[in-house]
Amino acid sequence: MYERLPAEFTADDVGRTGITGSRRHMMVRHFAEHPAFECSITRRNPLTARKVTSEAKEANDASSEAAAD
Repeated sequence: MYERLPAEFTADDVGRTGITGSRRHMMVRHFAEHPAFECSITRRNPLTARKVTSEAKEANDASSEAAAD
């Protein structure tokens, strides 16, 4: 299911996979909090998450390393 979601997704996008009601929001939060899924919540209203691309992750890691020096 996670693979079928767009790069930035909302609870409505999760609902298109057949999940209804408050479970949609629970799934968005689950994807953002679980270490197996590389994404983070970008907005709370509407609840929106964005998948972390490998390029963005590398840039973030590089900036973290530079800050540690």
